[in-house]
Amino acid sequence: MPLPGLGRAAAELVTAIVGATAISLFLQFAVNSAPNLVPDTYVPNALLSLIGAGLIVCLVGGLAVRRVVTAPWWVKFAGVTGGLATLATLTLALPLLSTRYYLGGTTGDNEFRLRYMERMASGWGLADFNYEGLPPFYPAGWFWLGGRFANLFDLQGWEAYKPFSITTIAVVATVTFVLWRFVVRRRMAVLASLGTLLMGLYVPGVGEPYAWPTTAWLLPVLVLTWNALRNREKPRWPLVLTGIYLGVCAMTYTLHLAFGAMLVVLLAIIAGVLRVRAGASRGEVVRGLVVRVALVAVVSVALMLVVWAPYLFGGGLGAENVAARYLPETSAYFPMPFKPNGPIGLLCLAGLAWSVVRVRAHRVALVALVTAGAVYLWYVLSTLVLAFDTTLLAFRFNVTLNVTLAVAGVFATTDMLGWGLRRWHEWRTQITAAVAVVAIALSVGVLQDSLRGPMSDGFESALSDYYPNGRTPESRHHIPGEEEDEGIWSGKLLAAVDELGTGTAERETVLSEQHHMLVFRPFWLFHDHRPHYTNPLSRHDERAAEIDTWAASGSPQELYRRMHDGPFGAPTMVVLKKGEDDNYFYTVKYDTFPRKTAALGRKVTFEPSVFESSRFEKRDVGPYVVIAVR
Repeated sequence: MPLPGLGRAAAELVTAIVGATAISLFLQFAVNSAPNLVPDTYVPNALLSLIGAGLIVCLVGGLAVRRVVTAPWWVKFAGVTGGLATLATLTLALPLLSTRYYLGGTTGDNEFRLRYMERMASGWGLADFNYEGLPPFYPAGWFWLGGRFANLFDLQGWEAYKPFSITTIAVVATVTFVLWRFVVRRRMAVLASLGTLLMGLYVPGVGEPYAWPTTAWLLPVLVLTWNALRNREKPRWPLVLTGIYLGVCAMTYTLHLAFGAMLVVLLAIIAGVLRVRAGASRGEVVRGLVVRVALVAVVSVALMLVVWAPYLFGGGLGAENVAARYLPETSAYFPMPFKPNGPIGLLCLAGLAWSVVRVRAHRVALVALVTAGAVYLWYVLSTLVLAFDTTLLAFRFNVTLNVTLAVAGVFATTDMLGWGLRRWHEWRTQITAAVAVVAIALSVGVLQDSLRGPMSDGFESALSDYYPNGRTPESRHHIPGEEEDEGIWSGKLLAAVDELGTGTAERETVLSEQHHMLVFRPFWLFHDHRPHYTNPLSRHDERAAEIDTWAASGSPQELYRRMHDGPFGAPTMVVLKKGEDDNYFYTVKYDTFPRKTAALGRKVTFEPSVFESSRFEKRDVGPYVVIAVR
């Protein structure tokens, strides 16, 4: 299939992004304007099942209706991109209608994400989400854009996280279609992009909205890269696009940069070997490929430095990466998404078999096979580096493998359809209709299973977590007798901090035993309770040792002096939990790699008497005490 010109390619990408953004924001506004339903209802799910089925019928069924082919190309383009953006938006917006939270609420890793969004919404510069004065370690690209989104709509960071995430998923769906259109025919691009979206909902890759773009776009970008590396006559703009893709990886999810760069090198080696075996001069081949790979590298490094330069030049080069010291169960076993235990397993199995059989004849098969093989290679390398007390976080590529094999399964299905049509030409209409019906049924089934499967936990957390006013989305307070959730105290704790402090969150440095309250304000922290998310430049262990010295103080004067004479800026607010022995305590979390439990905690106990001074002002808030340091 001939590549479009650079101008048309850029125009299609920009049109897809702008159109999907507009559609998603409009639909979210419409959904949020609907009557507010209590969370414990299946009304949104029922509506989504109906609307989603209708959209899938239009997207898949439309390919089987010949009359649609006569429409102008821009009508088809608008119909497909609009349908994908609508499906992506409503699949998330409708089930989350009753809450202001995105998938996962404030629990787990979302605590870090919401705090990062709060930080980026509080200013235009790049900054660590925890520590004042430190450059960011976790890539800030997506969160920086989210901060601008929050500013544009006058939202707090935590409030902007849901609409910005949903908009991101919609944009990704449309851009995926455009990228596939660059390498395959429109009909296949529709199916491949729809398959990518459904797998992203099913796995669910959309749970990490900043990581999903570079996962969804990987396969079509690599096919473009392969074409440019394999054929010297191809234009070079796809290599620039590959460099932009890797640069986006660096700015949003750096692990994908390393993986994508490895794949580009592997494809270049394979292209070189094939060209040399075809009779080309080895030196000429090597020089040509080095130039093309260098073009990719230059573009990606230039973009990478936009986000990474402050950290790298601020002393981060060579700093220990505690985030990689994590070995969950999913990293200990090779992923097997192709077990034939359901439609998804069968689709992935078909994709794997097709990639092996068609590797020499089909460029998508070759790229899919190399990508799947690279995931398993990453698992091998991740296991080997355990000898150096770290990992490569291999489990993060399970979504990549699922999407790759599922999309390959879509190509396998269409290949089988083409073979059947050639074999039984007289039954062409019946075979096409049967395959279309089965494809629609399976797609609707996957969409519905995604709502009842892994995404259901994310929906549940979003619908039951507490807001800063101490209420859940269904306006429920804590019920006596239930296990206490720290979220019920967040509003009162924030009110106490406002009363005792400066009233400006960006001027407060907090040592907090209560972590839920931190997602609602851009406070600076003295010590992050999650070692795997802390900045390597923060000197996490030294800060923990400093807290130990404070707890050992014998008087308020000694405590105040130790706080202000230490190597770190003193906190302006301390939030401790009340202990059973009428004392206060703060829990220090520390890395326990390679144990199954990633981090454990130890209590650092303070005697209340060390805060009995005019230097400290206290407020009791339920099981907590808020202490202002004057």
